[in-house]
Amino acid sequence: MADEEKITQPAAGDVSSTSSGSKDLEATAAQNNDENEILVLKHHTSAEIESSGNWYDKSVSIFGHKVRYSNAMTQIIMVAFVIFMTPGMFNALSGIGASISDKSTSDNAAVALYSTFATIGFFGGTICNTIGVRSSLIFGGTGYALYAGSLLCFNHTENKGFVIFSGAILGVCAAVLWSAQGLVVLSYATEENKGKAIMVFWVIFNLGAVIGSIIPLADNMENQTSSANDGTFIAFIILMCCGSAIAFFMLPTSKVWKSDGSKVISQKHPNWKTELIDLFRLLIKEPKILFMFPMFFASNWFYTYQFNNVNHGMFNLRTRSLNSLLYWFAQMIGAIVLGLILDFKRFKRSTRAKIGWSILFLTGLAIWGGGLKFQLQFTREETESEPPLIEPMDFKDGKYIGPMFLYIFYGVYDAIFQTFVLWTLGALSNNPKKVALYAGFYKGIQSAGAAIAWRLDAIKVPYMDLFASSWGLVQGSLLIGLPLIWFKIKDHTDALKDGMDDVVGLEEIEVVKSNVEHKE
Repeated sequence: MADEEKITQPAAGDVSSTSSGSKDLEATAAQNNDENEILVLKHHTSAEIESSGNWYDKSVSIFGHKVRYSNAMTQIIMVAFVIFMTPGMFNALSGIGASISDKSTSDNAAVALYSTFATIGFFGGTICNTIGVRSSLIFGGTGYALYAGSLLCFNHTENKGFVIFSGAILGVCAAVLWSAQGLVVLSYATEENKGKAIMVFWVIFNLGAVIGSIIPLADNMENQTSSANDGTFIAFIILMCCGSAIAFFMLPTSKVWKSDGSKVISQKHPNWKTELIDLFRLLIKEPKILFMFPMFFASNWFYTYQFNNVNHGMFNLRTRSLNSLLYWFAQMIGAIVLGLILDFKRFKRSTRAKIGWSILFLTGLAIWGGGLKFQLQFTREETESEPPLIEPMDFKDGKYIGPMFLYIFYGVYDAIFQTFVLWTLGALSNNPKKVALYAGFYKGIQSAGAAIAWRLDAIKVPYMDLFASSWGLVQGSLLIGLPLIWFKIKDHTDALKDGMDDVVGLEEIEVVKSNVEHKE
């Protein structure tokens, strides 16, 4: 047995607190081959960081708070605004149900989107690790503007092929973009702030969908048709292009500082061959991630039912737009609540994981149970016949209140489910390379489920079947993920001992000599 000298933590300033700084140092310590040496990541004070001479390391005062461009939270917020302008706007567009007159074309475009997303998404982390975060976000954002443009084109030419092709291209772009998002949000924050980082990201991201939902609501308030007008699509195209422009100003990972004064670790010399090898090596060395795959699969499956069956099936266009706004606003509330719970310092991280799982399981039973009562009131045949046997509901109808609250709670549940999945992945690793691969698994498998669900809707599977599969997948996946969440979430995760090679620059590692006293 060996007693080691306590490592002295850095001075205050940028470090969050004495206790958290000490824990972070303990969590990042790794035993070297020589048992008298310990490898630790360097921790720097604010003064040391600002003395670098780089403009992005200088503090500026914003609303009385000192902010550095190179701070991890600043970069997380920037990523959130990229997603705000791209998937956030896309969610607002898709949240109103089929936004063009031909629901079948909309469904088939979604199938193409999620099919390519699923295929490329599995390797999205590999691509992101190879080309970098900034390039991944710029490239990823372009597909969203193209897709919105294809919908505008359809309004004038009814070119179905272009819409479906654009959906397929968007799937490729989205896979790369979401892998970069996962890398930033899950690895830039310190362990005690990961819930906060996910919460901040999710709130800003869904604020994009909320603001985006105002566009079709305002533009289509007097629109009695089933498709959105040109102004709606043009506004979305402009905003989506702005997302790629914001991504251009992201800093490389190697220039980003965490709140505890340590640099975000980054790959030294990435190349696609080693990335692919590491992708499959990760699955072999850490099969525990397989327990999360059903949750990945379930996490976007229910969108088809909620958007195209409930919202599009039971409401007119302006009410669908209002529902979409309420849905994404509810996501912001859900993310804030669960994010605060998952970062609640009174409980250990392993305990917070169990609390989060319990919240998801119990609220799933309650919300989807309410959904069953509503679903029993209508069928596909009744809503999609010409003319519909059930008149689409308007927000001025007295009977709208109950379905409105159900749709709001559907939004809350989506947020807490996705937030918990992201937080769990972040709890499994602090290594940017590994979390990028995790994010690729997540988005790839998630999209495979979405592709199947959209295809089932396109071939007109009964609404009740899609409802039952959505509820069953949510609750079943939580049960399958229970062993990992209950027994494999540790209170600390060490990025230096995370099993991935060639990820830390040597200049950011200190070798600390320890006095070792051997005892019998």
